[in-house]
Amino acid sequence: MAAVTGPATDRETSGAGAPAARARRELTYAVLLCLAGAGLALWASTRTWAVELATRPTPLPPVRAARTGAGLLPWLPALAVVGLAGGGAVLATRGLPRRLVGVLLLALGAAVAVGGGYGLVAAFDGTVSRQWPAFCLVGGLLAALGGGLVALRGAGWPAMGARYERPGRRAAGPAPAEAAAGPVTGRRTTEAWDALDRGEDPTAD
Repeated sequence: MAAVTGPATDRETSGAGAPAARARRELTYAVLLCLAGAGLALWASTRTWAVELATRPTPLPPVRAARTGAGLLPWLPALAVVGLAGGGAVLATRGLPRRLVGVLLLALGAAVAVGGGYGLVAAFDGTVSRQWPAFCLVGGLLAALGGGLVALRGAGWPAMGARYERPGRRAAGPAPAEAAAGPVTGRRTTEAWDALDRGEDPTAD
């Protein structure tokens, strides 16, 4: 009977742990998507998107003025920074708050992607570099994908530090045997230290 019970128990344990492992993987993928997408968009927004040529009276040559994505679309790097913070907030939340964070990340990623798309098609004055707006577009889509995954499935994922919650609850309610012995031992120890502080011998009783 023992030989039959062992393998069955192992299979049950493995089957119970599979959903938890899948939830951790999904959490990891979603956070990485959000952080990678927002980071890529933030980096791309600091690159030169356009070079404007300002003409001056002859014989002075024209002046070249480089404009970054942040200079053309000031709100773009701000949204990317919020996206980075949101990726960390996914780890620190759970349940409905985490799903709300996912919705926020989805909206931010979509807005960043729109900014990158605008940089691709807009007719800026001067020479336009389409490489960096494209990176910004890809970063926004990645962040939006991660946020959508959080909004759909994040409520069931584990939270940061969840492994420590059960021991904490056990510590809040001591076992019956400890409840009987613990307070007495603690009180006696405290009284002994108090006696030593007063210069008395606690073993003199």
